Amino acid sequence: MLTFSYLVIFLFGLIVGSFLNSLIYRLQTGESFLFKRSFCPHCKHQLSWRDLIPIFSFLILRGKCRYCKKPISWQYPLVELAAGIIFLSVFNIHSIIITFFFFLFSCFLIIIFVYDLRYYLIPDKIIYPAIATALLYSILYSFSILNTICAAFGAAAFFLVIVLISRGKWMGVGDIKLAFFMGLFLAFPNILVALFLAFFIGAIIGVGLIITGKKTLKSEVPFGPFLVTGTFMAMFWGQKIINWYLNFWAGL
Repeated sequence: MLTFSYLVIFLFGLIVGSFLNSLIYRLQTGESFLFKRSFCPHCKHQLSWRDLIPIFSFLILRGKCRYCKKPISWQYPLVELAAGIIFLSVFNIHSIIITFFFFLFSCFLIIIFVYDLRYYLIPDKIIYPAIATALLYSILYSFSILNTICAAFGAAAFFLVIVLISRGKWMGVGDIKLAFFMGLFLAFPNILVALFLAFFIGAIIGVGLIITGKKTLKSEVPFGPFLVTGTFMAMFWGQKIINWYLNFWAGL
């Protein structure tokens, strides 16, 4: 029975991931994502149900549109798979109502990750509902609303200082809003874990891009994906990372 539940949650995550792909695309184009059928972005041909089966349609079609044979972006199966795995992981560690909230948080984070990576922008149409949802969660389920508020404003203030010092060259206003959202549901000390991992991973990848010649010191690199990655890691392993860190220093 438990295995069946995991399968259902995973499949549900795949379906949600497919919807998120459509939402990401239509956020950029300004099209409605509720009342318009899915279509190929190249030839605009309306897609049938057999073209929209998460992951499997991509594999069956060998990564090409059934109608115009143009390549289908790897974003689509990767987002679907990521949503399935994340939903399954969230389902494993939370009660039903909290799981629902974390499903929503995961959706917001996936959209922000992909959208910022592709368009170098964190859309207000996503981040504001995300903040409102996280604020509601904090009011209902936070053990300390003061802790949560301090974490949110502290993280946002940290990025605000960076934006002001760099005059927007190092970070954008969207990163301030994202940090505020992160603080609302991660709280302290997990928000510190998320921020540390975001900067650590960002530094490693940034250096790698410079060494390989794909970027220079003056190149613009979206930081939202690193913040989202750090957030997911803090969600699932935050306390374990903190315990490891404290034990490490205690053993010195």
